[in-house]
Amino acid sequence: MKVTGYRSLATKHEWGRLTGDANGVMPGHETDVHVLILETDEGMEGVGVGAHGDIDRVFGAVEGEDPRAVTGLYDRMLAWVFKTGHAGSAFGAIGAIDMALWDLKAKAAGEPLWRTLGALDRFVPGYASGLDIALDDDALVHLYERYADRGFSSAKLKGGHDVTHDLRRLLAVRDVLRRNSAHPALMLDANESWNRTQAVRFVSELERSIDLTWIEEPVRRWDSAGLASVRQHIRAGVATGENLTGLEQYRPLLAADAVDIVQIGNVWGITHFLRTAAVAHAHDLPVSPVTYHANPAAHAAAAIPNHLAFEVQHLSAPIGLEIDQEIMDGGIVLGDQPGIGIRVDEEHINAVRAANPVATVVGPHVRPDRAGLRLVPDGPRGTGRADARLTAGVTA
Repeated sequence: MKVTGYRSLATKHEWGRLTGDANGVMPGHETDVHVLILETDEGMEGVGVGAHGDIDRVFGAVEGEDPRAVTGLYDRMLAWVFKTGHAGSAFGAIGAIDMALWDLKAKAAGEPLWRTLGALDRFVPGYASGLDIALDDDALVHLYERYADRGFSSAKLKGGHDVTHDLRRLLAVRDVLRRNSAHPALMLDANESWNRTQAVRFVSELERSIDLTWIEEPVRRWDSAGLASVRQHIRAGVATGENLTGLEQYRPLLAADAVDIVQIGNVWGITHFLRTAAVAHAHDLPVSPVTYHANPAAHAAAAIPNHLAFEVQHLSAPIGLEIDQEIMDGGIVLGDQPGIGIRVDEEHINAVRAANPVATVVGPHVRPDRAGLRLVPDGPRGTGRADARLTAGVTA
């Protein structure tokens, strides 16, 4: 079997609500989902998900090769961008191809990927995560009631602007999840919106009233000294890693003893996930994948010894994708369909040339001007221009 080409598709996920985090809120209820299909000379096709706009930089490394040589081809793709670097969009392209290669490898074996990777159990424990910063209190409770109906007893909320606001929401979600556990696990994701002192003050105030399992990305993702400092001054664990593009980027965090929960972004591929999990295991640390549409890395999570909990952001599939998994019993139950278990209905999806996501003026993917530089809380909805001046200590 040889890889002969690829097709790029773009579809949408309909959330039915606004999504976002401390950095911003998406302008609408839909978000883009990028799908890659690898073609072979035998007619078998592999599916990967995630933005892959730099695919032309790395596709030559796999073209004409047997897709079952997955890990060798992964290293070959890294080698092809040795001088220009593999971070950012290049790593996204490598990750999408890598997923599609693993999909092909498992399909060729006639078994689901979790079985190919050696998992004993198809169940992947998870936690609920609604990207919920734009929701009012009633909508927040309604959302997590749906997760509670699926057996979840753990949840991660978005926050970081106002400690009173975040505490009220955490307590409300705790009450919802108590139907499944007397002591639900609660996490808060600040999405790199603080400096280290702000992080310690904010979390310490929360911990006067609530037991946090972890605080996620309290400071910048690469700030090993800052993350270590935060970790030393709070009870909650510190989680980070979803935005690290390469195994080597974890090294300073582990050397500084700066992380309690090693996170891995789903969009960076199966091979990267497995290697990062192995390094974390060598440090006796658990891993927790940060989700993406279709939860492709759940197959890999089922096969590692140090998986903690898998982020579950959605209870439905993107348009045109059928996913062989169920969200139930507080996690993901993987199916028996060969490969990653994603079926693509191309009649419902537009074929496009691979492209990186278009940057929007505002939203969770755009870092605000005053991130990490606020002196006073700016409220759950963020600030306008005048309020932003006040948070900088400037009066009109």
